[in-house]
This record gives sequence, C-alpha cells and structure tokens, in this order.
Amino acid sequence: MPAQHEVDEARIRQQVDKIVEGIRGKDLKALEQVYAADVVSFDIEPPLQHVGIAAKLKNWTNVFTLFREVSYEVRDLKLTVGTDVAYGHCFGRLSGTLGDGTATSGTWVRATFGFRKIDDDWLIAHDQASVPIDMLSGKGVADLEP
Repeated sequence: MPAQHEVDEARIRQQVDKIVEGIRGKDLKALEQVYAADVVSFDIEPPLQHVGIAAKLKNWTNVFTLFREVSYEVRDLKLTVGTDVAYGHCFGRLSGTLGDGTATSGTWVRATFGFRKIDDDWLIAHDQASVPIDMLSGKGVADLEP
C-alpha cells in the first residue's frame, strides 16, 4: 500500500489534470471544483490579485470568450506535499483558435499553485501565472520556451 504522501501527491496531480481538462472543455463547473472558495489568484491580467472563486471563474470566462477552441499544456510539474498544505510549480501554455479563427500557439508562463487539504480534497488556495520581465524595457518576455 502506498504511503499517504504518495496518495496525496497523486490526488494533487489529478487536480492539475482536471484543470487541463476543464480548460480544454471550457467547463467552468469542473474548474470550480479544484479551487478553494477563498482562492487568491495572481493571474497575468490586471488587477494585481483576484480574490475568491467568482473572480477566478471570471478570468476563465474571459479566456473562454476569447477562444473558440482552447487547449492548455502543463510541463515539468514539481510538487512538495505536506500533511494539509502543498505547493507546486510548472510551465503552462494556453493555446488554441481565437474567436476570429486565428490559430495561436500561445505563450509559456510560469505557474505556481498552493494547495490546502479541505474536507479531504486538495484544493487550490493560491495560484500565480507570470512571465519574466525585461528590466531595461519594463516589458514582459513572452517568447521563451521551457
């Protein structure tokens, strides 16, 4: 029988898989199931923070409005799992076909997740997506690949 740590890590990886599936399916109900009600998100679009599940789902609604077809890819997911908190980081790329029919290969971002074990479910309590900044120009560098 696997150790509890291994079980928890597998369950967290399943939650990340649910995010990918929810995005690909434009399924807000599925996405809602992976976030804590009081999630704090430092997303790539303003403002500096989005607080609560409604704000997080609004971000995904904006994405789904922009894209006719959308995909999400996760690369190099690393997790550190404790008894009731965990964190992870990876690279993520949102891509697909925009509403006007333009295909986009997307931009790789750095993604960080903070999980809390709530009622035996691992839910995202915090997430952050970012791109590096060119210090001289002050602009994001969005053409890097992992």
